[in-house]
Amino acid sequence: MSRNDNKKKRNWRDKYRLTVYNDTTFEEVWRVILTKYNAFLLVTVVVIFIIALTVSLLAFTNLREMIPGYPDITMRRNILMSAIRLDSLEHELKLRDKYFANLNAIISGNEPVGAFTGEDTGTSYGEITFRKTPEDSALRAQIENEEKYNLSVGPSVTENITSFSGLHFFPPVKGIISGRYDPRTRHFGTDIVTRPKSSVAAVLDGTVIFTGWTMETGFVIQLQHVNNIVSIYKHNANILKETGDIVRAGEPISIIGDSGELYTSGPHLHFEIWYKGAPLDPEKHILF
Repeated sequence: MSRNDNKKKRNWRDKYRLTVYNDTTFEEVWRVILTKYNAFLLVTVVVIFIIALTVSLLAFTNLREMIPGYPDITMRRNILMSAIRLDSLEHELKLRDKYFANLNAIISGNEPVGAFTGEDTGTSYGEITFRKTPEDSALRAQIENEEKYNLSVGPSVTENITSFSGLHFFPPVKGIISGRYDPRTRHFGTDIVTRPKSSVAAVLDGTVIFTGWTMETGFVIQLQHVNNIVSIYKHNANILKETGDIVRAGEPISIIGDSGELYTSGPHLHFEIWYKGAPLDPEKHILF
């Protein structure tokens, strides 16, 4: 080993004393003895501790919001709400496009999208056995008792009708009218209050052209009937039919509820009738 190497090795092991004296009494107040190696380790540990402390403060405290360009709580909340609204808007646009596509198909004489589904080949229908239960018999008797005066039961009306005199509207629900038709306030339907969880019936034979949910009116179902008549049922708790289904007059299509964040103060049905794009007063055609 050369003399220069020995000298460098001794320099790393040489001890150095740092002393602090009182300038008046020359009394030794504080001292520390370190080698170059110990000083290097001490500086390294201090630097690592400062880096770790800085990273922890930025990661787990609100100090990170002081970094230029980092979003604060209000900005992050606005970003999240914008993402939620964008997702809801995208969903509503898809429902609107599907509604117009089905309406166009019905006007053109074609089948609505999703009107029919393929046969389930994984089930052997010949092996299915039906058993009557007391609950089924009681429900059947109740439905038959409620619908025995249905004037629309029979073959579907297929010919064009020039007036409503040949139509018999089936009441969607039986209850008390809480809100009447008033176009001046843009209330284009009738509100009917009835027992909770009651079924809502179709007023005429028709085809389901829209099922969906909106923030204002909750679960909504719309039916297309003959003679360019459209019936709309809003604020439902559940929808029992899907877009494209064929329904008969008096057939249950939904369950009454109070869904929607606006225009509702309790369980009720908001019912509308539209004829050639214009709203009609449901009370002039249906006895609720």
